[in-house]
Amino acid sequence: MGSKSNRSRRYTEEFKRDAVALVRSSGKTATEVAWEIGVSAEGLRNWVKQDTIDRGQGAPGELMSTEREELRRLRRQNREQAETIEVLRKAAVFFAKESDR
Repeated sequence: MGSKSNRSRRYTEEFKRDAVALVRSSGKTATEVAWEIGVSAEGLRNWVKQDTIDRGQGAPGELMSTEREELRRLRRQNREQAETIEVLRKAAVFFAKESDR
């Protein structure tokens, strides 16, 4: 079982690109390359899969990295707006009660 620091480690985009290129050019499996460079095999397979999608070779409906980032951004914005609306709703209820007094 890995340590928490291994699970939360972040890799640069350049490192990921180089790792994917190594898988594609070496003739080795993603598992072999992952072991050699010290990353999780599943993580490296995910990077290779996402690279395939970003190259336009993925299955229909799979999101490119730019689309995934936009979706994350829009979900965050939606959540923030919902929180703002809730605060404003509560304020309106509060002030409506105050004005009835």
